[in-house]
Amino acid sequence: MRRQRSERALILAPIGRDAAVAAAMLGETGIACHVCADIADLVAELREGAGIAVVTEEGLAQRDLRPLRGWIEGQPEWSDFPFVLLIRRGGGLERNPAAARHLEVLGNVAFLERPFHPTTLVSLAKSAIRGRQRQYEARARLEALHESEARYRQIVEGAEDFAIVSLDEHGTIVSWNRGAERITRFAEAEAVGISGELIFTAEDRAAGVPAREMERARANGRAVNERWHVRKDGSRFWGSGLLMHQDRGGRGFLKIFRDRTIEHQADQAIQQLNETLEERVRARTAELEHAQEALRQSQKMEAMGTLTGGVAHDFNNLLTPIIGSLDLLHRRIDGERERRLIEGAMLSADRAKTLVQRLLAFARRQPLQARRVELAALLEGMAELVSRTSGPQVTVRLDVPGDLPPVHADPHQLEMAILNLAVNARDAMPSGGTLTIGAREVTVADRDDLASGRYIHLRVADTGIGMDEATLLRAIEPFFSTKGIGQGTGLGLSMVHGLAAQLGGAMRMDSAPGQGTRVDLWLPLSDEAAMPAAPEEAPASLDAAAPAAVLLVDDEPLIRMSTADMLTDRGFKVVEAGSGEAALEIVAQGFRPDILITDHLMPGLAGTDLADLLHEQLPHMPVLIISGYADLEGISPDIPRLLKPFREMDLVHKLDELLRT
Repeated sequence: MRRQRSERALILAPIGRDAAVAAAMLGETGIACHVCADIADLVAELREGAGIAVVTEEGLAQRDLRPLRGWIEGQPEWSDFPFVLLIRRGGGLERNPAAARHLEVLGNVAFLERPFHPTTLVSLAKSAIRGRQRQYEARARLEALHESEARYRQIVEGAEDFAIVSLDEHGTIVSWNRGAERITRFAEAEAVGISGELIFTAEDRAAGVPAREMERARANGRAVNERWHVRKDGSRFWGSGLLMHQDRGGRGFLKIFRDRTIEHQADQAIQQLNETLEERVRARTAELEHAQEALRQSQKMEAMGTLTGGVAHDFNNLLTPIIGSLDLLHRRIDGERERRLIEGAMLSADRAKTLVQRLLAFARRQPLQARRVELAALLEGMAELVSRTSGPQVTVRLDVPGDLPPVHADPHQLEMAILNLAVNARDAMPSGGTLTIGAREVTVADRDDLASGRYIHLRVADTGIGMDEATLLRAIEPFFSTKGIGQGTGLGLSMVHGLAAQLGGAMRMDSAPGQGTRVDLWLPLSDEAAMPAAPEEAPASLDAAAPAAVLLVDDEPLIRMSTADMLTDRGFKVVEAGSGEAALEIVAQGFRPDILITDHLMPGLAGTDLADLLHEQLPHMPVLIISGYADLEGISPDIPRLLKPFREMDLVHKLDELLRT
């Protein structure tokens, strides 16, 4: 019971929940705690025994500290009771005169700024209790010293954790225990008869620190000493202890200290941690702001993609009847001038179709015919085209190993992407330069924008004028272009970026003014087996399709009208319906179509759902889905489809293929 009292923690925190919180923290580590109501209660409990006192700054403010000061000053010479003073944040000694006054009263006090981590308080408490325990041990040895010289010698020689050294009135070493030998590595024979300055650093000896320490001990009975000391080999240790003046009979001084290097370094680390906390908070805040900016940029690009995809889908619906009607007029009108006008309109419509494809590529909603692609062969086949496109002032270098594994991609879209990058590179080198296209297999791990796995790293690099950071950040935005008016749509890089993402890969760019630009694409490897070459078939005649009954379903009247005209012009019998429900009603009335042509996303019944319902009655009826690029999701890959906008020959070829099958 006595031992428990001597090692318990006393807590004085009269305001708020600090007392309960501190008691809970210490109690969880097995330290017995007692919460004191006021200064008088604290002093009373100190007299009963304790290992440490945890006191808040407000617990001492405006209080009569004379009883506490009296108890501290009345401690026996072996006792230096440890206090932990909890002060407010930013309340260090240099900015808190009150805290400095508390230091004068409490003596052996450690300051801890709030808020603090629980482990910090626990570490200080345990360290202080260990120190208190060693004070008790020193007390026992000192009491034994007064009982007999023999007992004194026995205790001194047995204390290996503490260095216990006797000095005469002039500071010469008289005795040197095994603890002093272990800590300083000086043998007793080497130390006895030598000045006590032996273990002081050169700078402390030059400053007269040993003499001042003895003067303080003579004046006050003891002098606390915590500073760097030196060992025999020149290494330093943090010695913590005190020098006591033995004034009875002129016996000189007794110096007791221990090696607290590890604890001191830990204290310094904690102090440095607290001092650098503000800087680390600033750095962390900067990192967070950078991440938030990246998130905003990602959300911006996602929103632009969603908007772009929706606009492109609606534009497809507008282009479909335009292209279909122009196709019909081109076939029916013989006048040279009229045909020339129609051909010009068709050319503009085809350019609009290409523009829509690029918008959908950026939005990652374009239809892809992804399959196994031998990238090495594709690049070799494009080399001459890229060279012609780049012009005589640009040197094109191809760095592609022959054994490059195949990738999973849409070959047509991939060719367009590479050609776009080559054209951009050419435009960035008005005075000529080098365009390098390289590819190699890589393994990717721990990337935010790419799943771990094996990829082909495709690199397109030029030695052109490059881009600054602001331009680079906007480079993949749709319609953003550094070229002059009429020299580009600003969709090339956005299309490449969208294609890479849609294929399950990624794209990155690196550029600097005067350093050129490098575009890196990561394309997933293909796990498809190589397919044998299919035998060539003679192309079917566009007029070879046998007349058949077609059920045409589309909720857009203009698309339905132009498609029906194309089919009728080719000899098909067409029955139109504006919705899936209307189509079911037509079949229920007895119409038996040879083929169903339907839009996919319509109000009410979707095209695929309509096909499933009609197959219950007409299981062998072919189905053709005509759909805008934005609504391909939900269509089974085995259902034939024709993508809007389409020309008459595309429609007839698809029907001929389905009817022959």
